[in-house]
Amino acid sequence: MSDPVDGQARSPHGSAPTRRALARLLLSTLDLTRLEDEADDSEVRALCRRGDTAFGTPAAVCVYPRFLAAARDELETLNLAGTVSLATVVNFPRGAAEPERAAAETRQAIALGADEIDAVLPWKALRLGDDAVGQRLVEQCRAAAPGKILKVILETGMLSKPELVRRAAAIAIGAGADFIKTSTGKTEIGATQEAVSAMLETIVAHDAHCGIKISGGVRTIDEAIAYLELAAGRLGREWIDPARFRIGASSLLDDLLAVLDPPAENGR
Repeated sequence: MSDPVDGQARSPHGSAPTRRALARLLLSTLDLTRLEDEADDSEVRALCRRGDTAFGTPAAVCVYPRFLAAARDELETLNLAGTVSLATVVNFPRGAAEPERAAAETRQAIALGADEIDAVLPWKALRLGDDAVGQRLVEQCRAAAPGKILKVILETGMLSKPELVRRAAAIAIGAGADFIKTSTGKTEIGATQEAVSAMLETIVAHDAHCGIKISGGVRTIDEAIAYLELAAGRLGREWIDPARFRIGASSLLDDLLAVLDPPAENGR
């Protein structure tokens, strides 16, 4: 196993990180997500409470813009506002080629209290050879969210070749993205090792400080560790930090907590 984490996640004897240490690290990189159409305020509040664990908190909670107020209120109640970031989505999920609309959605989300914006790149336009509209969209969302984290969703499962993924990643990085992200989670194909490899290659090629967010089908700790190792192998163990590496999921939390707090240890 590669050495993807810093000394805090290693065993006392300096050997490879333990599974529990990796679970704790992955928890800190998690964007705890609730992006189902049937969600309501109570479910969003429950999501925030799920993130208040005995083993640390996720990096962010990601919800639709209409739930930002409820999520912010619950995080404040839990004394987690400022510790757990509040993320939302724009141009979601279809990735329309409408830069001005995406920028307006971004401004509205910031006004509602969002700390982080996950914006969908116009991937259909990209597949048809139009790189310019994606660049404009990212630039305009960047300008609409000064001082905020901007993650750009490439929808890699709908980009048929690694070359297209690299092109999408280069557009997003060049236009000011803080993170490039695999998927909305709304398409049949989410994150894949091939797509993440292409994204990491592009970050390296641009000598960029851009981070990566892996989302779309990551449900188990083993899947998450595989992506963590892939990123660490390309960019170095010091790069694995919530400021540069995120996993967008909700079901993954249960698997992480099962490792961190196994029933046998509690006598159950």
